[in-house]
Amino acid sequence: MARPRRHGRMFTFYRASFRQLLLAAFLLIAGLLAAASLGGLFTLERLMVQSRSAAERAVQLTAGAQHLAERSVAMERAARQYMVLDDPVLLRRFEDASKDANRVLEELLTQQLPPALVTRWRGQHAVITDQFNGPKATAHQRELDLAAQFRELDLTNAAIAEQVRKDSEQRNHRLQDELEAGRAALARQVLIAIALAVLMALGFGVWLARPFKRLERAVVGLGENRLDQPVSIQGPSDVRSLGQRLEWLRLRLRELDDDKSRFLRHVSHELKTPLAALREGVALLEDGVAGELSADQREIAKILGHNTAALQSQIEDLLRFNAAAFDARRLSRRKTDLAQLIHGLVDAQRLQWQARQLRVDIDGGPLQVEVDPEKLATALGNLLSNAIRFSPLGATIRFSLTRSPGVARIDIVDQGSGVADSDSARVFEPFYRGERQPEGAVRGTGIGLSIVREYVEAHGGRVDLLPEGPGAHFRIELPNALT
Repeated sequence: MARPRRHGRMFTFYRASFRQLLLAAFLLIAGLLAAASLGGLFTLERLMVQSRSAAERAVQLTAGAQHLAERSVAMERAARQYMVLDDPVLLRRFEDASKDANRVLEELLTQQLPPALVTRWRGQHAVITDQFNGPKATAHQRELDLAAQFRELDLTNAAIAEQVRKDSEQRNHRLQDELEAGRAALARQVLIAIALAVLMALGFGVWLARPFKRLERAVVGLGENRLDQPVSIQGPSDVRSLGQRLEWLRLRLRELDDDKSRFLRHVSHELKTPLAALREGVALLEDGVAGELSADQREIAKILGHNTAALQSQIEDLLRFNAAAFDARRLSRRKTDLAQLIHGLVDAQRLQWQARQLRVDIDGGPLQVEVDPEKLATALGNLLSNAIRFSPLGATIRFSLTRSPGVARIDIVDQGSGVADSDSARVFEPFYRGERQPEGAVRGTGIGLSIVREYVEAHGGRVDLLPEGPGAHFRIELPNALT
């Protein structure tokens, strides 16, 4: 069933299918990584623009300072020649160079050149210009002063060039700091985005995998014939629908199992009544109640009695196996020491193995497992009975207990005739009896090993017949071994 809708605009994610939720998870993670990538791209673009702008400004300042120095040289050449030749053309050259130099100063001023240097340069330029005015008698002195003023102007140009260099270095340092800060911020963004993406992936993975864990447990429960546990799966709509189908399958299997049990009980009851009457009639014939029987008639009556007894025994075995299979699904687990359990079984069957002069050894232990001790005792008791039945006089039966990570292992080995290769694949099938039977013993019913497998598999374990001779070697493995 779907979860109830919440009030307002709230809704439950479980109304969507697994495919839709998976797509949404991928889109969220992809969106997070895309946002981090775009943020890094914008940061890099901004830093590149700043770097390009700083480089262009540095080139402009350096070119301006160099051009200012060149104009100053041109001004000095024109001014000194004018002082000697008094040629107006030379004066115009000086004025043109001065205008060009002032234009460069204005550009440098807009590029944040300190105004004090600009004022200093212009003051020196004004002093130089004043040297052009004066009587010829002072021309030589004014020429000397002009040379001194141009030396001062060269120092000012050098100061401007130095200031431009320092300004470029400062801007480069600031740009490097910004680049480093941007790189660190970008690295943090990428690491945070990756961490969030991993956390989101893990969160979505755990959240979306949880219903499948329940599905797996439900399927395992159905496989182990635990039909009394309802299947209830909460999750996306399609997973929830699959859980509902499994619940329908569980109910159907339980119904079929109940029908099978009822059928067997009914058929057994219906067969046992006429069989009892048939056995009673054969007994009356053998007793001569209806008249004395000839030798041939007595032989026929004996055959009839034997077969009716065998048929009744098979019906009772069928009922016993069906009851064991049904009972295997109802386990009452508790912590059990396997060594103590086996010792109790060996003591319970002491008369049987001592009558055949057998020896029973138990190696290993203590070893504790969460099991149903009564049902496991029945399984181990059947294996012990088989080993006693097939062992020759004076032989040894050996139980071995070992433990591997999470698994308890029980090995039962006898020294009998073993199991034929042609029987090993079918030895656990109900009512199957192998070709090798102990000499002089009553032929078995073929359900003992079937009951062993039913009870062991009900515990989630397994039982195998190992191809080791000459006797039979059975191995039981049970999960959830305790330390």
